[in-house]
Amino acid sequence: MLRLPCLFLLAALSACAASSGGPARCMGGTVTAAPAGASGKIFTDVPEAFVFTTGSGTVRIPYDKLNNIEYGQDAGRRVLLAWVASPMFLLLKARAHYITLGFVDEEGRQQALVLRIDKKIVRSTLAALEARSGRKLSYQDADARRYHRGG
Repeated sequence: MLRLPCLFLLAALSACAASSGGPARCMGGTVTAAPAGASGKIFTDVPEAFVFTTGSGTVRIPYDKLNNIEYGQDAGRRVLLAWVASPMFLLLKARAHYITLGFVDEEGRQQALVLRIDKKIVRSTLAALEARSGRKLSYQDADARRYHRGG
């Protein structure tokens, strides 16, 4: 009797674990297919390219064309929540995670794409970008390095 629900639970968990990306928001860059502020989804399971899809278009960056991968974060206090609810919220930080990708397009021009990604997929996305492109990740600051390395 319990086998069927357990099988469904196992299938759901494995589908979630096999997730190949997640939500992201374009914060800027030189790519016209993804305007600033556009929400979409990133895919890192495509073996030959990093893919970012939005409602207005798709950005496809071949891994061999990537020449810069930078990770940074912005930590801010939850001031509004502390003012409305409780001063204890001033002790919490809200972190925003950013990935900047530099690459050469089909015409040979240098392009850039800045994405804000969900905290649940930061480490897996950075690992996939490093492994597939062969490029070393650079960090904006020591906090970003510490967060990514788990320290």
